[in-house]
Amino acid sequence: MSDQLTPSTADRLVFAAMTLFAEKGYGSTSVADILREAGANSGSLYHAFPTKQDLLLEVLRRYRDGIGPMLLAPAWEGVTDPIERIFALLAAYRNMLLRTECLYGCPIGSLALELHEPDPPVRELLAANFDGWTNAVKACLDAAKTRLPKGADTHALSQFILTVMEGGVMQARTHRNLKAYDASVAGLRDYLKLLQGGAQ
Repeated sequence: MSDQLTPSTADRLVFAAMTLFAEKGYGSTSVADILREAGANSGSLYHAFPTKQDLLLEVLRRYRDGIGPMLLAPAWEGVTDPIERIFALLAAYRNMLLRTECLYGCPIGSLALELHEPDPPVRELLAANFDGWTNAVKACLDAAKTRLPKGADTHALSQFILTVMEGGVMQARTHRNLKAYDASVAGLRDYLKLLQGGAQ
């Protein structure tokens, strides 16, 4: 990054884009929206990010690299049981939905649905974000493996849990209430209880 652009300016642009892409979507967010939100001028933006997609790529990198400090650490503070950590993570998404009246859920899921045919670099970073999430959940399941049936596929189960979360978020945002999200999480808890009951 050039010395002509301070890190704080670049950060403001990225955080503004994160907020707007999550609230409005990538396609509905204009460059002018980002500049206004960040309090920056167009020269600063184009110096750091020549295209809007370059800014999107940086947003996706920040999410990928920040999953630990931005999402997992706050959700898991004070939670030691690995299975309960999964539900604490799901509760963090519920809190985001609650705080925003069901407007904000998973920004990666929203972008993945919106960008039907993303360019390969965008698709790869979307996939990396999903992989980071499922790997974190898989680590929880692996830590509780003695409580699961012998031979349980914890990778497939972590992908299923991601699907439960994303589907719940999508329905909550559509209906503007948490009923479907809560029902999905409750169903997942019942399923994991059954798996743990069948462990041998």
